[in-house]
Amino acid sequence: MRVLVVEDEKKLGSFLRKGLTQENLVVDLVHAGDIALERLLTHSYDAVVLDIMLPGRDGLSVLREMRRQYLNTPVLLLSARGNVNERVEGLNLGADDYLSKPCSITEVVARVRALLRRAAGEHATVMQVADLSLNVVARAATRGGRKVELTNREFALLEYLMAHAGRVITKTSLCEHVWEHHFDTGTNVVEVCMQRLRRKIDDGYAKKLLHTVRGTGYALRGDE
Repeated sequence: MRVLVVEDEKKLGSFLRKGLTQENLVVDLVHAGDIALERLLTHSYDAVVLDIMLPGRDGLSVLREMRRQYLNTPVLLLSARGNVNERVEGLNLGADDYLSKPCSITEVVARVRALLRRAAGEHATVMQVADLSLNVVARAATRGGRKVELTNREFALLEYLMAHAGRVITKTSLCEHVWEHHFDTGTNVVEVCMQRLRRKIDDGYAKKLLHTVRGTGYALRGDE
């Protein structure tokens, strides 16, 4: 999953990026509202951590323009002021959650995870496709009750595929949401990682879950 962090305090922004990256999320960090809005209108994100007090364009203005443009990406607002009216305004503009600073990185991570599960239509901490289960909190995967050992990248890849189960996901979309912004899409890294993941979740099982859609991308399906 790809998250945009918008925070003008560079030290805090770096802490947020580190905390979210440790959760196998792909994180872009910007420090100004106008840059954030440009990114949001030209790139695809699964969630946004948005500070209100920003140079160039404040967070509420960014949020207002996002919703005016029908961009429904989940937004977690951050503010050092703790102003109730500001919080109400943010929620009325379409923010999905709000935290007052200072706040713990672990709470920010937990709130972002909750937003991502909600956006994917998954309210529980366990994602399920056929007999394949993924616990996003315990960072554990099982198939048919047997543990599946995954690297961090494989876990992030499987999480994204399970969040969009039944849909064909293009290589471009996987690069945007599972790999870093500077990732070279011309390499075969995605194909290699997908092959490793397929071996781990499908080898030894009559029912195959991970499918290659030739010329288009990949799909995780439990109904075939």
